[in-house]
Amino acid sequence: QVQLVESGGGLVQAGGSLTLSCAASGPFSSYAMAWFRQAPGKERDFVAAISQSGISTYYLESVKGRFTISRTNAKNTVYLQMNSLKPEDTAVYYCAARTATLYSGNYYATSVYEYWGQGTQVTVST
Repeated sequence: QVQLVESGGGLVQAGGSLTLSCAASGPFSSYAMAWFRQAPGKERDFVAAISQSGISTYYLESVKGRFTISRTNAKNTVYLQMNSLKPEDTAVYYCAARTATLYSGNYYATSVYEYWGQGTQVTVST
């Protein structure tokens, strides 16, 4: 059973930065990883994903240039560096893992990820 534990959320002013971390158990280098977010009353949306090797990354259009996903396989950890934060980035952020390959047609779907963390709250104030 894969366990994912997110950390790093908090309250930040608009324009500020936060870095989220997700620590995973098991054979981490075999997982594709992703970040999703869910605002109150809304569905869980894709934010960013990274392949097992770290070579391929995918982003939600509205976070491109502001957010960076990365991973350190030696530490079993995936990160989401978030810069130039906006109030509309406020949400609970979830880490997710997939044991199979990510493709351009599937990386954004919640259904392709088998394991999920409990989430960490990010609040961006004006």
